[in-house]
Amino acid sequence: MNRQTVNSSNIASVGYDEATSTLEIEFLNNSIYQYFDVPQHIYQVLMNADSHGKHLAQNIKGVYRYSKV
Repeated sequence: MNRQTVNSSNIASVGYDEATSTLEIEFLNNSIYQYFDVPQHIYQVLMNADSHGKHLAQNIKGVYRYSKV
């Protein structure tokens, strides 16, 4: 999955696979998490957020199933 680098104190890059609705987050500590069944508009809002980490914590973590890669 192709990820885009983001300017964040916690997140290195973010990717999204439309075919599977999978959001992939690479953190600065090199861990990678995939969040499942994430609508595309949620990904777009995340990419446009002033704070990617804050948006992730408030709107994605604890809402969508995930797995550490």
